[in-house]
Amino acid sequence: MSPAAPTPPAGSAAAPPPPPPPGTFTPRPGAAPLPRMIAAQTALEARLLLRHGEQLLLTVIIPALLLLLFATVDILSLPGAGSTAERTGFLAPGILALAAFATAFTGQAIATGYERRYGVLKRLGATPLPRWGLLAGKTGAVLVTLALQTVLLTAIALALGWSPDGGGIPAAAALLLLGTAAFSALGLLMAGTLRAEATLAGANLVFVVLLLCSDVVFPLENFPEPAQDVLGLLPVTALADGLRRVLQHGEALPWGSLAVLAAWAVAATAAAARWFRWE
Repeated sequence: MSPAAPTPPAGSAAAPPPPPPPGTFTPRPGAAPLPRMIAAQTALEARLLLRHGEQLLLTVIIPALLLLLFATVDILSLPGAGSTAERTGFLAPGILALAAFATAFTGQAIATGYERRYGVLKRLGATPLPRWGLLAGKTGAVLVTLALQTVLLTAIALALGWSPDGGGIPAAAALLLLGTAAFSALGLLMAGTLRAEATLAGANLVFVVLLLCSDVVFPLENFPEPAQDVLGLLPVTALADGLRRVLQHGEALPWGSLAVLAAWAVAATAAAARWFRWE
């Protein structure tokens, strides 16, 4: 047994502790660099999105089933479509637009609405990550999911005989990015202004209505002429029509579709920045 340490004489001050070895407090505790924080938030948001069964049903399974069903079963009157490959050529761009809308608008609106209700956004807003960085992380997660959706749906369409115009791929990517920006801003606007229950009902209702009343699955020619002009201004219709023009008809750049999507993106972003509430 080792001898006890000697007791200092009464009235004398205790000896100060020895200094810590060099490097003990290096690096100093603090916030990570902003790009690393946004990347970490993006990865977290993407994992949460991909683990959610209902979100996967909405964003992946339903678009894939719609593509398989309407391409292989002749139950719709599609323009110039007789064989499976021809029906797929019309449907694939619209289904890609629907998948982008489901992820960026419907899924994000519902998830963000409930995060606001449960106080998650309020607590995240108090972290070193700025609020715009949190929104950037959510948008990054949407882009990751959109990339996975595009690969899956494109693989299914190619297996069904789709032959897209390869020269339209850059224009299609620009359309998808601009459409995702518009849908994401609209989703955040709804989630930041309505109650979570109203956001849940409203986002699902809008998804169903736009599925039935846009150029995604049902051609605009099936609607009355006055309705066609109005439906043509919807962002989903503009994205579906633009993708169809560049991937199916080989157009260079559909400026009309780009203008509609840009107008929606600017207006929705400005409205979300103005009226989005964190609590």
